[in-house]
This record gives sequence, C-alpha cells and structure tokens, in this order.
Amino acid sequence: MVSSLPKTISIPQTAPIMPLRASGAYILLDSLVRHGVKHIFGYPGGAILPIYDEVYHFEERGEITHYLVRHEQGAAHAADGYARATGKVGVCFGTSGPGATNLVTGIATAQMDSIPMVIITGQVPRSLIGTDAFQEIDIYGITLPIVKQSYVVRNACDMARIVTEAFHIASTGRPGPVLIDIPKDVGIEECDYIPLEPGDVHLAGYRPTVKGNIRQIHAAIELIDEAKHPLLYVGGGAIASNAHTQIQELAEFFQIPVTTTLMGLGAFDEHHPLSLGMLGMHGTAYANFAVTECDLLIAIGARFDDRVTGKLDEFASRAKVIHIDIDPAEVGKNRNPNVPIVGDVRQVLEQMLQKTRELGFPSERGRTKEWLQRIKKWELDYPLVIPHPEDSLSPQEVIAALAAQAPHAYYTTDVGQHQMWAAQFLKNGPRRWISSAGLGTMGFGLPAAMGAKTALPDEQVICISGDASFQMNLQELATLAQYEIGVKVVIINNTWLGMVRQWQETFYQERYSATNIQKGMPNFELLAEAFGVKGMVVKDRSQLDQAIGEMLKHDGPVVMDIHVTKDENCYPMIAPGSTNAQMLGLPKDKPYQGLDMVTCNNCGSTNNISNKFCSECGIKL
Repeated sequence: MVSSLPKTISIPQTAPIMPLRASGAYILLDSLVRHGVKHIFGYPGGAILPIYDEVYHFEERGEITHYLVRHEQGAAHAADGYARATGKVGVCFGTSGPGATNLVTGIATAQMDSIPMVIITGQVPRSLIGTDAFQEIDIYGITLPIVKQSYVVRNACDMARIVTEAFHIASTGRPGPVLIDIPKDVGIEECDYIPLEPGDVHLAGYRPTVKGNIRQIHAAIELIDEAKHPLLYVGGGAIASNAHTQIQELAEFFQIPVTTTLMGLGAFDEHHPLSLGMLGMHGTAYANFAVTECDLLIAIGARFDDRVTGKLDEFASRAKVIHIDIDPAEVGKNRNPNVPIVGDVRQVLEQMLQKTRELGFPSERGRTKEWLQRIKKWELDYPLVIPHPEDSLSPQEVIAALAAQAPHAYYTTDVGQHQMWAAQFLKNGPRRWISSAGLGTMGFGLPAAMGAKTALPDEQVICISGDASFQMNLQELATLAQYEIGVKVVIINNTWLGMVRQWQETFYQERYSATNIQKGMPNFELLAEAFGVKGMVVKDRSQLDQAIGEMLKHDGPVVMDIHVTKDENCYPMIAPGSTNAQMLGLPKDKPYQGLDMVTCNNCGSTNNISNKFCSECGIKL
C-alpha cells in the first residue's frame, strides 16, 4: 500500500477544517505524530502489515523512528522505560495472536506501576473475528484486567478519536496502559479524516480529581502541626506527578523525615539529611523503625503495598494517617486514613504549602528535633553495610563503585537481590530509577534501558541485572547493536536465582530446589561479542574501578559480567508475617528497643510487646 499523502497534515488554525481522504493506518500514524510520538518499539506481522507499510512512509519523511525489537515483550518494556524516564506516553506495536500475547507481561508490568503507555496490536480482518482464524486471539478480552482502557477499532473513521482518547486516558489521573486493537482491513479502509489535537476529547464520566478538598487540606495541616514524630511515606505517585520540589519544601518547612517506596525512589533527594532511603522488606532499618514509631504517617502517592507494610495491622500502628492519592480506589483500600485527600499529588502539596503560608506557621519550631535525633542514632547504629570479603567481590561493592563513577546516570534494574542492593546503595534523582516494582518482572532491565536511552541519547543509561534475569530478554542485545543504542549492562553474576536461594536458605531449611544455574551459564563476554556488542568480564576487586571507567567511556553498548560472592544475602529483611521492626540481619549486640517492642532473651530478635511467643525462635517471651 502506497501512502497517498506526502506528509503529516498541517491545517492552519484560521482555515476551515476540511476532511481529507485517508486510510486507517495513515490516520493512526498521523495521530501518533500529533501526540508527540517520535519513537515506536515493535515487531511486524501479517495482521499489522498495513500499519507497518505506513510506518515506512513516516520513517522516510523523518517523522517517526521505529525500533525493531527481537521479541514483543522487549517492545513493551522499552516503551515502559521510555515513559518512566520522560514522563511521556510510551508506544509499542505488535501483531495479532502470539505477537499480542507476547506483550501481556509488559502491559501488566506497566499497569501495576501506573506507567502511561499506548499499545497497538494488529487483529485479523473484521469478517474473520470469531472464526478462530489464523493468529486470531481476543487480546481485548485477555488484557481487560491489566489495562486502564481498551479499544477495538471497528471503523477507520473512529481512529483519530480513539487515539486521542487513549493518550488522554493513559496520561491523566492515575497513569496506565491503554490497548488499541486494529483489524487488518480497518488499517486499509479509507474514510474522511479530520485531525484531532491532543486533549480534544469528550469522555463522559472520566474527570479525575486533581485539586484537593480544602477542608481536608486544612485538617491535614493541623495534624502535621500537632505531630511530634511525623514521617513522610512517598510512593510512585509522587514521581508520576513530578512532585519532588513540593515534597522537599514540605519536609524542610516542618522538618519531617522522608522515606520512599521502591517506586518512589528519587522523589526526594537521597543525600538530604532528612532522607531515610527506602522502607519495607529490604528497606533501611532506620526507615522501618521510624514507620513503627511515628505518630503521624503522611502517605503521598503510595498504596500501602504488602512489601512495604509487612504485617499490615501492625504497620504504623501508633500513627494517625494522612493519605494523598489521585486514585480514590487506593485511599482507604488497605489502611483507613484519618484525613483522606483525593487529588494530584503535586497540586495537593502546592495547596498545602500555600495554606501553610496563609496561616503564618513559623518554620524551625523545633517540634521534631528530638525525633530527628533519635532517627540519627538509628542511622549510626544500623547502617547499610558493604562487605569486603577477602577472596571475592561483594555485590554491594559493585553497586557502590557504579554509584561513585556514574552518580547521575539513569539506572534500570531487573528483579531480585541485585535490585534490592541497587535500591539500597544508589542515590537517584527524579525518574533516574527505573525498576519493575509491583509485578517484579525479570527481564525488564535491558529493554527498559533501551527505551530510556532512546528517549535520552545524551544521558548515561545503565542496566543492573542478574545472571538469571539477564537471560530472559538477552535477545535485545541485537536491537542495541542494530541501532547503536549505548546502554551499559552490568551483570551481578552469582550463578544462582539469588533471591529465591536466599528464601530457601532462610525459610526452607536450605533445600535449594531449581535455583542453581551455574551449569549451562553462557560466557556473557563472548555472547555480547556475538551480537556485535562490547563484552567485558570482572573477577577481581583490583579490576573493578578500571573496568567500570572503561565501560562508561566506550561509545556504544557494553555488557560487563561481574563475578560476585555466590552466597551473599540481602539484608535487612522482613520475614513474612513480621512487622517492620522485626528485621533479619541486624547486629545482635544492638537490639532495637521500641516503644512497643520487647527483645527475646533466647535469640535477640525483637517482638511486639503483645506477643506471647518469639516470632523468630518460638520461645515463650
């Protein structure tokens, strides 16, 4: 099919809008360009060929760049990484049948982490839908639970409206992925086309609340002013709304310590004296102690996830709660707040700051001074530790060395121990931390880094992966090579499914079932070279700093395989069913004595004072 239109339609604002004859495929591509799309990640196939034929013309004119991935899952994760790094909507293409189903894991990853994406899938012609035609699959039905909205385009005349609605829905309110399924003949079909501009939508019933209720805001300020042990608990919603400036201003004005979730990393300057780092299952001890003893918890764009709360009914059990979130379904879902505020995080915080100024609160009142001193003592007593074993490299050393040489890079990760160590030891700025949190998707890191680097070609983009995670989508090295995308991949290689092995050691009496992958492990250095990518290997501490420097200076993609201690565990760690104050891996000679805690005389672990038996060793308290 040859495009009959030489370029994207440009209609002067003063000219009367006249419909032009165009195919569904052209309307799709033109609408994408109008919504600022410059990069698409995808993989062609029969049902989506009319669209790819139009892609050919748009690429020839330099209006769009398409990146041919080697697996559709890579396309979804690349669009996801693009969106996380920029805040813009990521776009990916896949054909019908297996092409569409290969996108599902990436769509679910984006949905769990509230990432704005538009996913375009090809479909069999309208006349064949429901006949079990070759490569027919009901991707609309399959993805209903894991998208914010879905469309099947039944008429080419609906294409512009659907694309405009999809971008609006994906990027407003609580962001999320939107699917557009396009039958093959709709891509070919011609109709009269009147272009629509971004935001030109009329969606009855879809009006996300962005401004907070002023009475609730006043009530929140009163609680903050009264609190002696307040804590800001910041999640991914703060990143989505670009609220880092407002969070810092609020924290500094009232002198409130700040802890973040895995998704919220970077929302608050982690070098700031008020920063406690990440809380939760592998969070810092001092963040978890702070949430245990705070008298006011201010949840900002967070959802009280189980990896944060531990035993939910004892999470921040002494605290009143203010919960600010754009999604009313999240407010009160897991924890009933004393002051619920529905609205965009940044706008609500701006309202709070403005109201604070109007009320004339003096700053530096010293109300939290004792609280901050107590937290500072916890930081000194329970620091994150970087081991330096004599005969091997520790994973923590590797992360720290990366952070020292590339402190301002955009970091993506895969999932497992390396992800948690990276979360603990990297100090990230806004949007510079890109990791699958809610779904925990192995294989995410490499294609996500590819998307981030495509969006930000002048920035350093580093993927921290594990030897197991990396093997899930390593085929995307071919995409890096083809398009010369300068992603640096660092493999923390311990020859195990590290996090699963740690759980088997800790909770399953060292029964290591199906977790050792040393046999069959590829030579990652040679594997990278086979794809035309620079490969490196580090086996000794003396090589580490020089190798990282060489990797960062290389003009092009690099895979660096770093051999680390095989049995290193990630601590602190909250065991299932335990509270945030009950962490494994803390020094036994400094037991935590909280207001509601008692130390077991047998094993030294901490327990809630209401416990009759120690949760660690079972001895009667």
